[in-house]
Amino acid sequence: MRLPLIGLTGGIGSGKTAVSDLLAQLGAGVIDTDLIAHHITAPGGCAIPPIQTYFGADFIDSNGALDRSKMRSLVFQNLDAKKALEAITHPLIKLETIKLAKQLADDGFPYLVFVVPLLVESGNWKGQIDHLVVVDCPVELQIERVMQRSNLSRAEIMGILKAQATRQERLAVADTVIENQGKLAELHQSVEQLHQKILRIQKDKLSSS
Repeated sequence: MRLPLIGLTGGIGSGKTAVSDLLAQLGAGVIDTDLIAHHITAPGGCAIPPIQTYFGADFIDSNGALDRSKMRSLVFQNLDAKKALEAITHPLIKLETIKLAKQLADDGFPYLVFVVPLLVESGNWKGQIDHLVVVDCPVELQIERVMQRSNLSRAEIMGILKAQATRQERLAVADTVIENQGKLAELHQSVEQLHQKILRIQKDKLSSS
């Protein structure tokens, strides 16, 4: 029987990692595609050679990793550069995601959670997941959180937000919405309810198989 596959998304600073960490503590198998993206663009990562070949050595930092700040500035201004970067990284991320999913399924996890920042925007996940979870909070809170945890300016964060789906677009396609406005007890309760809901999905799959 195929495990329930859960998509988890939300805008930058919404709290996707907090939710996925709680789900992992409850027993879910979690695959974070953003972590995979960082891994393949780290020193020695499989995406570094093709990135250097296409964009040049200027986009690789002194440690041999992708210069994320420099690349971010380029792709926000140049659509062709954005498409070229995605053409390199997306297939590699997909391969690693499939490999990890198979490993977690073999390890006996009750369901798998795919944390995908641009899940709604990509359109590639439709029909592949059983349940879409959106982590949501007001835009101003997103900006505040990102400014606290990074060196990005407000203008840079606004640029990232403009490249993402709007709150309304994400909420319109969500099966479950997790509100994350900073109250940890409420977040724990919401995630526990989500966990129980997914276990019911798993039970239904078992009974119908």
